[in-house]
Amino acid sequence: MGIELTLLSRSYCHLCHEMEVEVAPLCEEFGAQLAVVDVDADPLLVERYDELVPVLLHGETEICHYFLDVPKLREYLQGLN
Repeated sequence: MGIELTLLSRSYCHLCHEMEVEVAPLCEEFGAQLAVVDVDADPLLVERYDELVPVLLHGETEICHYFLDVPKLREYLQGLN
């Protein structure tokens, strides 16, 4: 089973769209899959992450929020391989 990342996003959020575009090359490089989840579709996600969106997760581990931290994500993904 490969690496599965989750991006908590909103349809009207420009930062969310930017993070989705920026994370794609790293997902490709490391063979990771990215699931984009609308945070507003789940009240529990809104309660937990409302003001932090976009949030990039691996399972329950928060990798970054607001902006993609490329060095941190690269280091994290390298540690999984």
